[in-house]
Formats: sequence, structure tokens, C-alpha cells
Amino acid sequence: MTSGPVPFEVFRPGIYLHGTKAVLVPGEVLEPWRASNFEDGRISNHIYIVEPIGEIEDDPNLTDKRFPGNPTHSYRTREPVRIVSELQGWTGHYLDQIRAMRDGLADLQRRGENTIID
Repeated sequence: MTSGPVPFEVFRPGIYLHGTKAVLVPGEVLEPWRASNFEDGRISNHIYIVEPIGEIEDDPNLTDKRFPGNPTHSYRTREPVRIVSELQGWTGHYLDQIRAMRDGLADLQRRGENTIID
């Protein structure tokens, strides 16, 4: 049995990852401001190594709210990113971890605190 992901462990320094249900090819450019699949029915079957084309910033949805100092290494950009390659052989979270995360999101929604900072 493979071990699950380790919280806050960096995949590789300087490498940015993007999870999505979309099938993408190296060289393809993801444009910002498209509809997100982050909420209801989210399926992230693919993890891609991406190259930011412009500036990136710490993701305030995690770094300001839950993890000051960005130990999760969560970033976002308002500019395109280019697909470098698909990450093969990645190990997803265990079902109980996913359930706990979804329960936490549902609790935020019930309390009206599920705001995403754009």
C-alpha cells in the first residue's frame, strides 16, 4: 500500500501543480477567469506540472485564513499558465481524509463562511 500525501510537503521546489478534471496536453495554455470546478461535483483526475507565464501570489484563501506564512505552498495567478506535463503516479488522499475535508467545506457553507477571495 502506498502512503498518502504528507500535509505541507513540497513536491519539488519551484514546481507548480494544477489539478483538474480536464484532459490537457503539454504546451496548452490555461487562461484565467474561466469557470471553476472547485465546488460542487469537483473531480480532479489529473495533476499537471504548470509554468506560470506571469506573476504568481500566495493564495489568500489559505494563507490569510488558515495557514499564515503559506506552509501549504498554495499560489494563484491572474495570468495564464502553460502545461508542462501530466504528473504520473501521484497518490491521492485517503477516503477518510477526503471525507473530513468535504465535511469541513460543508460546515463552512452551513455557517455562510465559504467565501472565496477573488
